[in-house]
Amino acid sequence: MANYFSSDFTLGILGGGQLGKMLLYETRKYDIKTKVLDPSAEAPCRIACDTFVQGPLMDFDTVYSFGKDVDVLTIEIEGVNIEAIEKLEAEGKVVYPAPKTLRNIQDKGIQKQFYQSHNIPTAPFALYNSLDELKSAISEEKVTLPFVWKSCKGGYDGRGVSIIRKIEDLNGLADGQCIAETLIPFKNELAVIVARNPSGEVVTYPVVEMEFHPEANQVEYVICPARIAENVARKAREVAERVSNAFEHVGLLAVEMFQTESDEILVNEVAPRPHNSGHYSIEASYTNQFEQHLRAVLDLPLGKTDSKVGGIMVNLVGAEGYTGDVVYENIEQIMAMDGVTPHIYGKKQTRPFRKMGHVTIVNRDIAVAREIAEKVKNSIKVISK
Repeated sequence: MANYFSSDFTLGILGGGQLGKMLLYETRKYDIKTKVLDPSAEAPCRIACDTFVQGPLMDFDTVYSFGKDVDVLTIEIEGVNIEAIEKLEAEGKVVYPAPKTLRNIQDKGIQKQFYQSHNIPTAPFALYNSLDELKSAISEEKVTLPFVWKSCKGGYDGRGVSIIRKIEDLNGLADGQCIAETLIPFKNELAVIVARNPSGEVVTYPVVEMEFHPEANQVEYVICPARIAENVARKAREVAERVSNAFEHVGLLAVEMFQTESDEILVNEVAPRPHNSGHYSIEASYTNQFEQHLRAVLDLPLGKTDSKVGGIMVNLVGAEGYTGDVVYENIEQIMAMDGVTPHIYGKKQTRPFRKMGHVTIVNRDIAVAREIAEKVKNSIKVISK
């Protein structure tokens, strides 16, 4: 086994946002040397890595030369130059998740076709090359309204996804390849994080339930354990493991799912990295998702995924109507509440719905945690000076 700890071994991370920053809590715990690439001079990771490189993640030469210099390369965002990491892998560099996994995930159209070809349950869909092509299909009644429109490339955090109730709703959306997906009436949105190391060890985390903000289409609360029947939870973990086996990923895979009215589990989409739905694990789990990602990509034994306590995560997003230097209003108020831990990501500028941090609430009783979460949500405000 490589000597990862207190040595010259270097872990490279593509992306320097909050996920990278939280991954660095764990590399510092183990004294693993890190090098991070991010386009922003003020990336949250800058303060915690050993070497910070500012540069574009989609530029071949930047990513390639960055990767030449590290021992193992991982990501904290999918939007990276895949050709560069393919060349690095071909030259013998260890890259996790593998470029072929990212190719199947980076484009939502390819991701949906992947589920279809691997018999993974997912909502029915059709692919279109442009908005005009999609509009023609609606006019010809090949597509039934309402449906969910998804951009194949570049959408995240509620962007690149819209519910289309009438043809005019397509106006102003990004043109290009897209998906029209059947709008599924569902009871719950669930997620399961799966970890896998190169030795083939696989573990799943308990099912979490996601409550969404109605306007922003962003997760408002992540609740663990999900308030669902035991047989549904078991099915969700089994489906997530099937997805993980199909992708043969190394590292973490967050699998987002719908629980339908008839308790079917349909896969919505995946992310091959630490994920918003796993933030609760920092305070609530035996092994948090960031430590688990590290263990997985370094082929170390995977840690216990059980929760020690019930956990709820509240996203801190920029309040509407505020743009500029950030101020966290009433943070002392929430810190006086039982079992409440704020995480501030280090972004100096706020704007409406920008993810600025999160708060975890832990309690043995998930119903009590949910009540405190509501108080947290109503107390703290992310505004500007």
